[in-house]
Amino acid sequence: TAIIVADGLNDELEVVDAAVVLGNRVELNGQPSDRLQARLDKAVQLYEEKYFNYIIVSGGTGKEGFDEAEVMKNYLIEQGIPENSIIEDPNGYNSYMTAENAKTIMDDSNLQSVMVISQYFHISRTKLAFEKAGFENVASAHAEIFDSRDVYSTLREFPAYYSYLVK
Repeated sequence: TAIIVADGLNDELEVVDAAVVLGNRVELNGQPSDRLQARLDKAVQLYEEKYFNYIIVSGGTGKEGFDEAEVMKNYLIEQGIPENSIIEDPNGYNSYMTAENAKTIMDDSNLQSVMVISQYFHISRTKLAFEKAGFENVASAHAEIFDSRDVYSTLREFPAYYSYLVK
């Protein structure tokens, strides 16, 4: 668990073709949850710092009834990201599906290198999923938000990481 936390907090920033922002809950009012907004804000920051030219927003339709990818795209546009720099993946229902979908999207668009953006405790498993999907080098950045649920989420990542090892 300590290695997962350390890995997640140690951003591996590189100039890449695209970033993939993993989805999270959308509030009942249609706005990104605090966690999701923090992920998107990190993507905006790194886009403006010229780390990548494209942002893939990946998520599914949650129990709240909103398409996470669409909500994410709209938020990024409100923050000044050009619409033609945003690619939607509405079928990213889990990290593994997001990785597989991103590989297909990026191969079809002739994009090679990738950076994943999520919560710090989620980075190790996400990088593993992307490597298993066929990405050679996976850069990473964590959303700058911490809350009490992180304790549970961090503990959950230990068995989740190992379940991805055997996929």
